[in-house]
Amino acid sequence: MNSFAEVFDKALEYIHQMVRDNKLSQVAYETWITKMTPVKLEGNTAYLSVQSEFQKSISKNYESHLKEAFLNVLGFDVEINIIVEKNSEAVSDRSEESLKQTLSNSEYDYTFDTFIVGRSNEFAHAACVAVAQRRGSAYNPLFIHGPSGLGKTHLLTAIQNSIRASDPTTNIVYVTGEVFTHELITAIQKNDTLPFRNKYRNADILLVDDVHFISGKESTQEEFFHTFNELHQQGKQIVLTSDRPPKDIKTLEERIRTRFEWGLIADITTPDFETRVAIIRRKADLLNLDLSDDVIECIANRLKSNIRQLEGCVNKLKAAQHLVGTPPTMQQALNAIREILSDDQPEPVTIERIINNVASVYNVTPDEIRSSKRTSSISIARQVAAYIIKNMTELSLKEVGAELGGRDHSTVTFYIKTINDQMKNDPKVKETIEDIIKNIRAG
Repeated sequence: MNSFAEVFDKALEYIHQMVRDNKLSQVAYETWITKMTPVKLEGNTAYLSVQSEFQKSISKNYESHLKEAFLNVLGFDVEINIIVEKNSEAVSDRSEESLKQTLSNSEYDYTFDTFIVGRSNEFAHAACVAVAQRRGSAYNPLFIHGPSGLGKTHLLTAIQNSIRASDPTTNIVYVTGEVFTHELITAIQKNDTLPFRNKYRNADILLVDDVHFISGKESTQEEFFHTFNELHQQGKQIVLTSDRPPKDIKTLEERIRTRFEWGLIADITTPDFETRVAIIRRKADLLNLDLSDDVIECIANRLKSNIRQLEGCVNKLKAAQHLVGTPPTMQQALNAIREILSDDQPEPVTIERIINNVASVYNVTPDEIRSSKRTSSISIARQVAAYIIKNMTELSLKEVGAELGGRDHSTVTFYIKTINDQMKNDPKVKETIEDIIKNIRAG
């Protein structure tokens, strides 16, 4: 063979035999593998080009087939390096910009009309509609809990949009538990908490997403307690969401937990099959994407955790259609599902995230944890940080010490032993640390 192009042609013949042997689909072969262009064989590396980053991400799924084919043709193993054609970048950029526009146009407003109701969420949905129609008198507070990605934020925003549509003068304050905490810390550092209190205590409607974030934070809970009391006494509506019910937020002060349970508690669970199908159809309609019933059922049967996964899969199929110009196939759906499940893995826990969470709970700064200061609150926070870093990462004692301002391993050992002993003897310490770890894992 005189050229790498001829080598590649022979490799394609071998891969087509895989199709005939039912080891690879005809669609995958025609849509992705034959669309690659041979560039060069350099040493033991075969360079193949494609026209876009998206095409590259899909083509990488077939590297094992390519390796087997090249081994058969060349007689030795090669590595596959897929690159994007430089002369295709301008066209690709325009194409990708068009796709981005299409995807952005498919975003829907978070209203009650766009919320897909099923058995897993119908009670929470009905409660939110009642609150929007009879705020302050229906359920106050309304506490919605459930795992991430199931529509809690959609419902909070739907309440906000519904009330603003009927009465634009209503003072609605929408905040996350994390933002509420950070705003309070900033106000305390500036020694000026009055604007902070006025913002929240003058609200007609207070919507708090991820309220569990305030747990274990004494100053934040104190401020939230008084804000809650003042609004509730005035008959102002409060709606809260969390990843767990009040009784399971272990480091939440009892007086706050009790108030969260005054009104109505509604849970949202993972959507059932019928609801998942409805969500997929709705997203596909918004994208003007024609999905077969088999493809829809395939997605609904394999992606069960949350709504973001379902909509993300439909987005990927729209991108595939945008590239190849044909309706999505079952193989493309399976590829998209595989990518979604791979992308959905939790982000690796970082040292910064651990230290920031610990600092927030103990009302100190990350710099103070790493400093030489030895005040009680800083010392406790430093010990807790050492314990959590050691338990949530693969760092050695020496490396943990380096992250905490250059402490030696014996000091870190002392920190960890101290926290272990406290957790055995004091349930509150144990609950606080377990809550911190939950929040860190939740991202």
